[in-house]
Amino acid sequence: MKILCSFLQIFRNMHQGNQTTVSEFLLLGLSNQPEQQKLLFVLFLGMYLVTVVGNGLIILAIGLDSYLHTPMYLFLANLSFADISSISTSVPKMLMNIHTKSQSISYESCITQMYFSIVFVVIDNFLLGVMAYDRFVAICHPLNYRSSMQRRICILLTVIPWLLSNIVALIHTLLLLRLIFCDSHTLPHFFCDLAPLLKLSCSDTMINELALFVVGLLVIIFPFALILFSYICIVRAVLRISSIEGKWKAFSTCGSHLTVVLLFYGTIIGVYFFPSSTHRDDKDKIGAVMFTVVTPMMNPFIYSLKNKDMKGALRKLISRKIFLPLTP
Repeated sequence: MKILCSFLQIFRNMHQGNQTTVSEFLLLGLSNQPEQQKLLFVLFLGMYLVTVVGNGLIILAIGLDSYLHTPMYLFLANLSFADISSISTSVPKMLMNIHTKSQSISYESCITQMYFSIVFVVIDNFLLGVMAYDRFVAICHPLNYRSSMQRRICILLTVIPWLLSNIVALIHTLLLLRLIFCDSHTLPHFFCDLAPLLKLSCSDTMINELALFVVGLLVIIFPFALILFSYICIVRAVLRISSIEGKWKAFSTCGSHLTVVLLFYGTIIGVYFFPSSTHRDDKDKIGAVMFTVVTPMMNPFIYSLKNKDMKGALRKLISRKIFLPLTP
């Protein structure tokens, strides 16, 4: 983190020279009402702890249960790690600001926070696409599943999304470092998000906005197209199964993933595509809370309640933790 901050400072100095720019930003948070701050602190602390514990348990259960050492659960463990990281980029700083009654964040910390928030939202999107492909191969081509999802291919399907998400974040970060912020330094947000930062700049942001639109569209369209294609093929394959029990068993293997997909893309549609009477800043905050807090918190519940194997692994993990200290 310190290395990245140092790099950002050097890069900024190279591009902006001796021009006067802000050294810090003020994060206004979700509400400017003093009486609401304690409620927000308790609410978001609770959601943060639930997210970290829930996703942490999923990672532990997958790591300790050899039965879950399969491609589907490898991707799920990565998704859980991304969810922990996503909420950790924004909520702890927000809680600290509420607790200390300070709204400031340094320029370097702000850009670093923005970089990682982009990485973890984008990686969620890519991993959902990869998980849909895994279910497509498992249900539509079960005889070829082992050869199609070899260890080397699984590693590639895990590494490539992480690599692409960092490239996307790096593109936006390097373009942002070119901008000058002059005297404007108040962000009507609870963390450093890209869109509010672009609004604050006194430079020409046309290139940034074009990159945001084009890259954002590609990041959404390609995984969504893969998910859509996979589930069309899955539905067609399941409908060809004669027995109701066989159909239910096939659908049950992808029920959790489909629920997470509907939650993720439903948020995108609801927040960014439907007109709203609220202000744009409020809409951005709602979208950010859904992506960085609500969705990561819901994923463990969805996978633990709808997935029989995961429920069994979690029961074994919890019983092991309870009874291990009692053994002599």
